[in-house]
Amino acid sequence: MISERAKKVKPSATLSIDTKAKEMKASGIDVISFAVGEPDYDTPDNIKAAAIKAINEGFTKYTPVGGIPELKNAIAGKLQKDNNLQYKPNEILVSVGAKHSLYNAAQALYSEGDEVIIPAPYWVSYPDQVLLNDATPVIVETSEEDLFVVSPEALSKAITKKTRAIVLNYPSNPTGFTYGKKALEAIAEIVVKNDIYVISDEIYEKLLYDGLKHVSIASIGPEIKKRTIVINGFSKTYAMTGWRVGYAAGDAAVIKAMENIQSQSTSNPTSISQKAAIEAINGPQDFIPVMLEEFDRRRKHMVTELNAIDGVSCKMPQGAFYAFANIKGYLGKRSANMVIKDSSDMALYLLEEAAIALVPGSAFGAEGYIRLSYATSMEKIQEGLARIKAALKILA
Repeated sequence: MISERAKKVKPSATLSIDTKAKEMKASGIDVISFAVGEPDYDTPDNIKAAAIKAINEGFTKYTPVGGIPELKNAIAGKLQKDNNLQYKPNEILVSVGAKHSLYNAAQALYSEGDEVIIPAPYWVSYPDQVLLNDATPVIVETSEEDLFVVSPEALSKAITKKTRAIVLNYPSNPTGFTYGKKALEAIAEIVVKNDIYVISDEIYEKLLYDGLKHVSIASIGPEIKKRTIVINGFSKTYAMTGWRVGYAAGDAAVIKAMENIQSQSTSNPTSISQKAAIEAINGPQDFIPVMLEEFDRRRKHMVTELNAIDGVSCKMPQGAFYAFANIKGYLGKRSANMVIKDSSDMALYLLEEAAIALVPGSAFGAEGYIRLSYATSMEKIQEGLARIKAALKILA
């Protein structure tokens, strides 16, 4: 029999779309994907060279569970330099990607009966990670008018005696919006007052536009730092999605509990990837602004073209590489074969009619929206948006 815990997790809301897109591609149809959540750039050569060097030198054995000392020191230096945060090696845990770091934190902190506040729209894994650890996700709605950031009032209202933590993701997947320092200060005050934790997912911190600078909530002051688990990694900034290296920084007791859990699940992250991660942090950083400039160009083009489609609106995202478009004006409209009742129907319709793969807002707890990634070529963006415009035009 399947465990009750496993039964709590719902299949991916995008599974049918993804399966159908793959079937279409396999049959020779030119499907353009705006669904991918990874940079289309290759990992920089210096990072790859560090991994090859590690292999050639025989660095292919077990390492300490929580990461090699050199990588922990490099991460501590990065947090000090970029985020004005001081952490000792025993306050840092290296894991198999940022998702693994998030799951370790959930395992270490959540118990049956706990509540975890998750602002919506949210990344798809947050609620399920809460459920898998026998706690209850409490979804707090945000509004497009407020750029999808949770208000202090809504946060305060959601907190109960059972509240254990709040999960923040900024810049956000799926919306691309972020929290400024004043907003974080207001949230930090509430968190400290109620003595709860913040799981601060900052994986997109380097992907900000228009001169915006990332501020970690942990840097607001010592009291909020004690209650924050900072989550980050190498996938987005360095185009290292397949290398699977992420990390957590926080209170030593929580980090130790997370390490104990990791020791009984995956043990250490890949030895070779750890050496590559050291080079990513300590090596040249000139790759990042080049990638960011190109993402910025695509961002502006995609959002401008989306807003030019009748019945579609999209606010200009501040970071990451996603556009979160409002398609509520099309709900209830019909094609020859279906009624567009919700965002999942819209995603299916655009796949069948226009050979465009994207993610429905319902997957992120935000009905009436679709998420499009601009981590693909400008040529595909132009062609894909033209297809979407033509497909929407024939809906009645």
